[in-house]
Formats: sequence, C-alpha cells, structure tokens
Amino acid sequence: MADKKAANRRGNRRGSRKGRNGPLYAAVDLGTNNCRLLVAEPWGKSFRVVDSHSQIARLGEGLHETGRLSDAAIERALDALKAIRRKLKNHGVGRVRCIATEACRQAENGPDFIRRVHEETGLTFKIINAKEEARLATIGCHDLMGDDAKTVLVIDIGGGSTELSWVNAKVAREGGSHGLVKRAPIQDWTSLPLGVVTLHERFGHLPEEEAFPAMLEYCRQVIEAWKGTERVRRAMEQEGAHLIGTSGTVTCLAGVHLKLDRYRRDKVDGSWMSREEADAAVTLLRDLGPEGRATLPTIGEERAGLMLSGCAIMQSVWDAFPGERMRVGDRGLREGLLLSMMYGGKGQRRRGNRRRPGHGAKDGDVATKTAEEKQSGSEMSHDG
Repeated sequence: MADKKAANRRGNRRGSRKGRNGPLYAAVDLGTNNCRLLVAEPWGKSFRVVDSHSQIARLGEGLHETGRLSDAAIERALDALKAIRRKLKNHGVGRVRCIATEACRQAENGPDFIRRVHEETGLTFKIINAKEEARLATIGCHDLMGDDAKTVLVIDIGGGSTELSWVNAKVAREGGSHGLVKRAPIQDWTSLPLGVVTLHERFGHLPEEEAFPAMLEYCRQVIEAWKGTERVRRAMEQEGAHLIGTSGTVTCLAGVHLKLDRYRRDKVDGSWMSREEADAAVTLLRDLGPEGRATLPTIGEERAGLMLSGCAIMQSVWDAFPGERMRVGDRGLREGLLLSMMYGGKGQRRRGNRRRPGHGAKDGDVATKTAEEKQSGSEMSHDG
C-alpha cells in the first residue's frame, strides 16, 4: 500500500529534537476506513509537518449490515492506534487531540470501543459530530481557495459519509487560517450518508459494469434530497466558483491524472483538475478493473476495491454543483485540528489531566514525550 510505504520511508529517517524550540502538536483522526496521524510544530501563521502516518483499518467494514463495529475491525483499528501511540512517544509530542468520526457515531458499540482504545493505548478520543467534521475539513483547506473565487464547495469524501461545506471564499481569504479557526464562513453544509466503504458494501454484490451506474443514481437521489442543493447549485454557477476535493479518492485520482510513478504530495496537493480530466481518469480506472487498478502506483491493492465508490460520489457531487474546476487537497481534518489547537486560543492540558474516554473528552487529553522526525513534503502520504 502506498501510504504504508511512504510512512516506512519516513520512519527510517528518524532525527532528533535538536534545533527545535517550539512544542509539538499531534492530531489523530480515526475514520471509517483510515486511521491517520499528523505531527507538526507552529510555523509562522501555519505549521510545519514533522511526521505523517496513515493506515487503512477499515473500522466501518460491515457496519452498514450489523450496526456494530466487528471484532476484526476493532482489532485492526487497535493495531493501527498502537502504532500511532508509539510514534507519539518517540516524537515526544506534548499536545494531542484524537477524534473519531462516522463509524463511531453510527455504531451501537462505538462508545465501548472508544473506552477500550483508552484502556489499551492511553489515547482518549472524542466522537465529533458531522458539523464539526465539516468545519475542521474546511479549516484544513483554507489556502486552497482560488484568488478569484467568490464561493467554493469543500467536499470531504470519507469511508462512511461525505461532508459538503459551501464557503464564502472572499471572507475566508481575508480572514486567513486564524479567521477560519475563530469563525469559518460556512454558508451551508450537510453530511451525506455516502461513504466509500458504505457505498461499496451497498452495491458490492453487483458486477462493476452494473454497480457504477447504480451508485451514481443512488448518490444523485441522496444529494437532491438535501434542502440546500438548489441554493448551492446556483452559487456554484458563478464565474470562478470551484470545488475543493479532500479525500483519498480525489488525491489518488489526481495521481492517476498526473501519471505519477509514485505518490508525490508536492505534485498532488494544490493541483487542479477539470471535469474532463477527472472523467478521463475515472474512465481509465473503470476500464482497468480491480486487478488493473491495484497495479497503479498511486492506488495499490488496499484502495483498488473502493476507488469506484469514491469516484461515484465525486462525480455525483460535481454533477449537482457544476464548479468550473476542482482543486485537490491532500489535507483535511488533521490539518484543521492542528490549526485549531495552535491558534484557537484555548489552553491545552498536559498529560495526567484526563477525562473518562467516550464522555466529552477534551483537547490535549493525551501527551507523550521523546524525539521527533523530519518530514519530507514530497513523500507525505495521502489519505481518505
């Protein structure tokens, strides 16, 4: 898998904390499909990445059918979180915030799982609501809004849901990242029950040539049912309006479009795709089939099976909200979390001042101490 390979390369370049005076912050995002970590230090008005880690855990696998997190999924997630815990200790991170999203929101045993995570790893997670998830994704993409855009639509395609945020781009640019942290100019938002895992499970019994158009139609119906669709559609018809796509689906698709021989964050993050370019990449993925997609260096075996469901969500959103172009963001919740922690004005608690897991845990509930690692932007892994 491309994510793990990039993470392993970073792990072999372990450095020391010499030359660094500021505190380290870390954001951990436990989603329906991925478990992700970002470690950074404040840098100017933003931050500098120290380490990034992403591991597919498929926590929400089977959730659509049973309403519960399966034993196998829980074990995979615990394995990923224990690896993250080791990284936090090795880096000596002083301030950590851990969030869980759609899978834990929906699962009957979500709170029990969060308590078990705390018992076995020491990490305290807060299950955030969909509105907060949309806000954090928007903050994370603050500098991807085009200079001439009056309005943008941020699309965060996850494993269990897709968050849409209609943003006043002019106000966002004027306020910068600090203004977004204080009050994000989101004019409307929604959380659609469309995720790459859940959509794949709903239509996975069909052959791909039947499943893809069926997924497109299902996504269209879900999007049209949102009461804000027509209003946002009119706004996205303005000159300069564009979409921002933040997810593994979009970054992987951009890698295919750019014909990269390995994933390069410095090439993907901030790049643009026209609708025609994105559609051409999707057509290629459909023609290749699962085995062919697995051979592509920016996708790999673990993502190959979920790419078409993610592409169906992306194309359906683009059909409904016809922005001129899509800007690609290899960023999202973790970046929004870090900016909120660093510049949100709230004090962070140190280790030993914890609350019971699963019961309104606050920022900074877990802290660890040690050395850190220097991050090369060109090999930072992609998520979603």
